[in-house]
Amino acid sequence: MNVIRFADLVAQGRAQGQRVFIRADLNVPQDDAGNITEDTRVRASVPCIQLALQGGAAVMVTSHLGRPTEGEFKPEDSLAPVAKRLGELLGREVKLVANWVDGVAVQPGEVVLLENCRVNKGEKKNNEDLAKKMAALCDIFVHDAFGTAHRAEASTYGIAQFAKIACAGPLLAAEIDAISKALANPKRPLVAIVAGSKVSTKLTILQSLAKNVDGLIVGGGIANTFMLAAGMKIGKSLAEPDLLGEATAVIAAMKARGAEVPIPEDVVTAKAFAADAPATVKAATEVADDDLILDIGPKTAAKLAAQLKAAGTIVWNGPVGVFEFDAFAQGTEAIARAIAESDAFSIAGGGDTLAAIAKYGIEQDVGYISTGGGAFLEVLEGKTLPAFEILARRAAA
Repeated sequence: MNVIRFADLVAQGRAQGQRVFIRADLNVPQDDAGNITEDTRVRASVPCIQLALQGGAAVMVTSHLGRPTEGEFKPEDSLAPVAKRLGELLGREVKLVANWVDGVAVQPGEVVLLENCRVNKGEKKNNEDLAKKMAALCDIFVHDAFGTAHRAEASTYGIAQFAKIACAGPLLAAEIDAISKALANPKRPLVAIVAGSKVSTKLTILQSLAKNVDGLIVGGGIANTFMLAAGMKIGKSLAEPDLLGEATAVIAAMKARGAEVPIPEDVVTAKAFAADAPATVKAATEVADDDLILDIGPKTAAKLAAQLKAAGTIVWNGPVGVFEFDAFAQGTEAIARAIAESDAFSIAGGGDTLAAIAKYGIEQDVGYISTGGGAFLEVLEGKTLPAFEILARRAAA
């Protein structure tokens, strides 16, 4: 995918003295007192801002925070805590600017944070007048918020239409590169892990991947539905019996290409969904009517681990069991360790997946960890994200 990269513009000296508008993702969790409880996204935004400052630009940064009501600013919607944290990370004061749509005073070498962009009327519906006003604030628009790349809003899409130059920041460019490497031009075999509670939420992803991957590992409630489709008993486990036809079609699509959806050989069951419920390992053919399947068994885990270690590319979305409960975490841990030990290029995304990566401390061993939940899922569905589409269009113009 051909997009203009902000790093290239800076290297060419084209940011010098220019007004640069960065759309970052600073939507961080806060406690009741408004203190930031986890600042990964703020830290991740720093390289783009530093790049702009090093390039001699006058820098404006904005983001959404929470779910404010458009046109009705409330104190809890403020980016003030983010401005404070950003200032600490940059080692300089970061002034917070409210009511900024009609004009911003910022000089080259300065950085200002523009108040929560979702408070602006017309933001979510990508109002053209609002987008044009934002575009008029800058010479260069930099999209560096992959977590919003699947939304066509005024600060993510409209501004990119009307700004003099629209480009991808380092975070967004890295996502584009990782997604292209994993899905557009993968080293084979390409193995995808798609897990979660419901087939219905991941059905289009499964259908899209079935056309491209060499191995499709399903886990969690999704695996239970596939087990039902294969004629196996799953007791009182979470599943979607009304989607057996769709699961069967995915299995058939893979088989037609000489690929497979491995069905668990053994599982870990319990009589209740609880952290202290006694765990029992049993053959997948011996699940009792009152059993809950809460993890894959050791034989299945070993077989899948071997498949992952032999892969050329791995796409991972979702834990394969209830890894939050230690008794039912071995399957997800085995998958995580296998990905860490594999020579494959791996890309992982989704909140639960990131939690599993953190739990097992394998951050350094995953090729790329995607920062966008919904955006990552839409890429797996085969959709073209609005941010990618408009940036590619502007690059080709």
